Amino acid sequence: MDLKLLASTFGLIFLAELGDKTQLATLAIAASERSRLMVFLGSAAALVLTSAIAAVLGEAVVRTIPPVWIQRVAGVAFIAMGVLFLVGHE
Repeated sequence: MDLKLLASTFGLIFLAELGDKTQLATLAIAASERSRLMVFLGSAAALVLTSAIAAVLGEAVVRTIPPVWIQRVAGVAFIAMGVLFLVGHE
């Protein structure tokens, strides 16, 4: 078991999910419903399923595209999104 990979993946996803639309939607649903446990279980299951889909697709993509190019494209995409957010709507 690669604990370093587990910890780095957890840290990155945890930070990326803080304050995003999913967390805000979960907060809104939990505030308006009686069973916070059901809201938690539903949102956790959705995150697990979307992560599973991403992992499976990631494995399929890496078979045809070298990982270095995937990292480069992802890096450029994140930089572009950051620039758009910085100069975006006021």
